[in-house]
Amino acid sequence: MSKLDKLPLTEQSVIEEFLDAMWMESGLSQNTLAAYRNDLAGFTLWLSQSKRQLMLAESVDIQDFLFVEFKAGKKGRSAARLVSSLKRFYQYQLRESRITADPSALVEMPKLDKHLPKIISEEQINHLLDAPDKNLAIGIRDIAMLETLYATGLRVSELVNLQISQMNLDPGVVRIIGKGGKERLVPLGEAAVEAILHYMNSARQDLMKGHGLSNAVFVTRRGAAMTRQAFWYLIKRYAKIVGIDENMLSPHTLRHAFASHLLNHGADLRVVQMLLGHSDISTTQIYTHVADQRLKNLYHAHHPRA
Repeated sequence: MSKLDKLPLTEQSVIEEFLDAMWMESGLSQNTLAAYRNDLAGFTLWLSQSKRQLMLAESVDIQDFLFVEFKAGKKGRSAARLVSSLKRFYQYQLRESRITADPSALVEMPKLDKHLPKIISEEQINHLLDAPDKNLAIGIRDIAMLETLYATGLRVSELVNLQISQMNLDPGVVRIIGKGGKERLVPLGEAAVEAILHYMNSARQDLMKGHGLSNAVFVTRRGAAMTRQAFWYLIKRYAKIVGIDENMLSPHTLRHAFASHLLNHGADLRVVQMLLGHSDISTTQIYTHVADQRLKNLYHAHHPRA
């Protein structure tokens, strides 16, 4: 039983109505909505222990709840998301005139340490791209997926949800519907186009035999669309084959590599921001720090007076 299921129906409906509104207004992903649902249900359950209600909570209730959560070990991005969930919920209720004051208004967002993403080298990327078995249908599919991800910097969720109708291989572009329903066109590059064409004309047809029709570009042996979890497993397996340390990997490994390698080769930061679909350039600027750190490491490794 989920946290939400433990709540009275009136409290459940308040939370679900808010989530529906967020999905309609901002196009939040199902993962984000699930996180908000869990955070709000957790706060509501905690309030119920002292017979208080979500819509009647005060600032001191939020502060006390955050203290309990931090003491229990919640920190970093999880803590920031929790605060964001509560703030967004009460801002919405205030806007809809369902409350007269926002109890989260004076609650500050926790400061996050800026962790530079771990970037694998261009040589390691080449080894990773060569890892799948080119003689197998799933190997041809995996090459196409890896080439596409590295060529475009897509989020893994964007890659696995890619539909045939979103691709135009003649000019070599893909139309992506990103976070918040924002649309962007991303170039594919020759290597990715070649890999996709090879997959579409051979391996995909083999994988789809006996499974009807699907508009998903990348499919499994069952003819269903690839999942984020399955693709993450594939990356880890191929990384192990070519000797890449698992600690260097994340679901965004190729996205990080795409951005940092572009900047290393002189790409404009604004262009990289557009390709990644970042709404704020400060999110993209993390990759300039990665590039700067790489230059410093090279300098200290090779300069005789470093």
